[in-house]
Amino acid sequence: MPSPLRRTTRRTVSTLFTRPAARGPFLERRGCVPNRLTTANSPYLLQHADNPVDWYPWGEEALARAREEDKPIFLSIGYAACHWCHVMAHESFEHPDTAAFLNGHFINIKVDREERPDLDAIYMQATVGMTGHGGWPMSVWLTPDGVPFHAGTYFPPEPRHGMPSFRRVLEALAQAWHDQRDRILENAGRVLEVLQTDLLASDASETITVDPADVVRRLEAVFDRRNGGWGDAPKFPQPMLLDYLLRVLPQTPTGSARDMLDTTLDRMADGGIHDLLGGGFHRYATDAQWLVPHFEKMLYDNAQLARVYLHAWQATGTERYRAVARGVLDYVIREMRHPTGGFFSSQDADSEGVEGRFFVWSADAFLSVAADDGDLAARAWDVSETGNWEGTNILHRLVPVHTLAEERRQPVEDIEARLASVRQRLWESRETRVKPGLDDKVLTSWNGLMLAAFAEAAWVWNDPAYLEVARANGAFLLRTLRTSEGRLLRVWTEAGGAALNGYLEDYSHAIEGLLSLYQATFERQWFEAARELAEVMITRFGAEGGGFFDTSDDHERLITRPREVQDNAVPSGGAMAATVLAKLAAFTGESRYTEIARTAVAQIAPHLARHPLGFGQWLQAAELLSRPALEVAVVGPRDDPDTHRLLDVLRPGFHPSRVMACADPSEESTVPLLQGRGLIEGRPAAYVCRDFVCHTPVTDPADLRKLLAPDGV
Repeated sequence: MPSPLRRTTRRTVSTLFTRPAARGPFLERRGCVPNRLTTANSPYLLQHADNPVDWYPWGEEALARAREEDKPIFLSIGYAACHWCHVMAHESFEHPDTAAFLNGHFINIKVDREERPDLDAIYMQATVGMTGHGGWPMSVWLTPDGVPFHAGTYFPPEPRHGMPSFRRVLEALAQAWHDQRDRILENAGRVLEVLQTDLLASDASETITVDPADVVRRLEAVFDRRNGGWGDAPKFPQPMLLDYLLRVLPQTPTGSARDMLDTTLDRMADGGIHDLLGGGFHRYATDAQWLVPHFEKMLYDNAQLARVYLHAWQATGTERYRAVARGVLDYVIREMRHPTGGFFSSQDADSEGVEGRFFVWSADAFLSVAADDGDLAARAWDVSETGNWEGTNILHRLVPVHTLAEERRQPVEDIEARLASVRQRLWESRETRVKPGLDDKVLTSWNGLMLAAFAEAAWVWNDPAYLEVARANGAFLLRTLRTSEGRLLRVWTEAGGAALNGYLEDYSHAIEGLLSLYQATFERQWFEAARELAEVMITRFGAEGGGFFDTSDDHERLITRPREVQDNAVPSGGAMAATVLAKLAAFTGESRYTEIARTAVAQIAPHLARHPLGFGQWLQAAELLSRPALEVAVVGPRDDPDTHRLLDVLRPGFHPSRVMACADPSEESTVPLLQGRGLIEGRPAAYVCRDFVCHTPVTDPADLRKLLAPDGV
């Protein structure tokens, strides 16, 4: 497999265009008139900077023009790695006649959903409410006041598969705005009323009752026993649910949770959704078998999946899960990391204008590289002349190594070595291809998720390389995306710097990453930063009746203040806020943190067991709050071997309800869990508290191991 530290040439989405000062002449030479997106920093907006559509970025200029000219707004929301966003842009937004109609009848606004999750959440809720489904590209028509009255996703240039053409939709809506304005405004008013309805429980109980066995039963009812995962195609990885199942394994002795876990983790790792050569996971599978992915790779998916496979290895000891987790992390180091420490957002599905071209193989190309081991590798990874997708081959693990060894009457180790050699050659050959575009913006919330993955892996495996990556990322976030007033910003690009107010998910996910980094390094600055950000989060995002809003109290005024209830591709800000506050309560002993977290979860609790597929992180938060934390504090000189021997006892196993702190007795500690604790008879000591009871401190690793056992006393 490729070295994670090898640097490779990237083709970033943003470098498809020259920088703002020189971009205008560049576009004019191409026969294009640059629009208002030419000065944007979002790689997605830059993709549309030479469209003939007179695009605006979201802002008062566009809204004011809509009001002044009494025109409806066409709002198009997508993201840089979105394949169907590219398709609609090519078919419609680059078409001169379509663009002319848009420019004549609408004020056109383009939004990067990754930069503006608030707008995405509001208008996605409207789209789903009006059409019954959602997705990207998202196409929404608004009144000049920003209220939606019609919505959809992708529209083709000609009628197709029961979908009207985009031009026909535009013509009908322009005509309706002229002739049926009262009806449109009436419909918009009803949509706004729904958007402003509070869906949270108003009479939430202080107690949170979620029976893991009930959750597992409901998940079993929709589980795909053959392929893993839940439901049919398209199939998404669901890392939050998988992590929840890992947490409740000891409470589900029937084996159902373990069966769902193993089947899903194995099938995903075997499938085309998992990049066999370069590591990392694609966004999702278009089929039920995990074979055919949407080929974009998102940072948030890989952050969560790296952590899930790491946790699965900790909980089950299955060696393959460790290899998958390492493959993901090594891929991120190699392909998705800025030299200053930030992690990039995504890699595109397309290269050279073709979906998946970078990743798929013809039989001839494959066999040419595989050489003498071609037949073996083709059998292992399902390569044939006819192919398994559109005449090409998506590599996936079709035949297990032990089966290949039996068929060829050779040792398993020999088969593994031969396949590893082929994999390396295939990867080196693939590196010569034109790479997919890279969305090189850095998002705070997604970086927080990836920081947690690297920090945990560094701790568990005592890996200095991963620890250095985690430290660099933590420093980048605090140096680059935190203001002098202690507030977080949402996004950073090399060309434009840091921008946009941070959202709830930016705070909660960054806190999660920083707490993980503290427990990997025991360097107090990470804990201090996490606690400071938590106080800002509570003050700026807290709702009067409990829980949190997605935007701060001084955010731009929109048609409603969004409050995402469900977990989606990333954990909802509210669910992660409850999670990190429960952890901070264990570190600090502050019941205030517990009360805030408990109230937030209690508002969602009625939905958790009934609809677990939409509330994976909330389920984790509920589980964390359902039992007292296991608190471990170690005090000893940093360079003392006895200190390290005590810490090494803490590395094995999966302990989601445990928090750890460590300090040198010569240093002042700002972590309350460590206060009042020191050496015992001059020796490094470990202090363990469980179920609100603290045990006698120990200095012997064997005694610590006994205390940490499930029935330790």
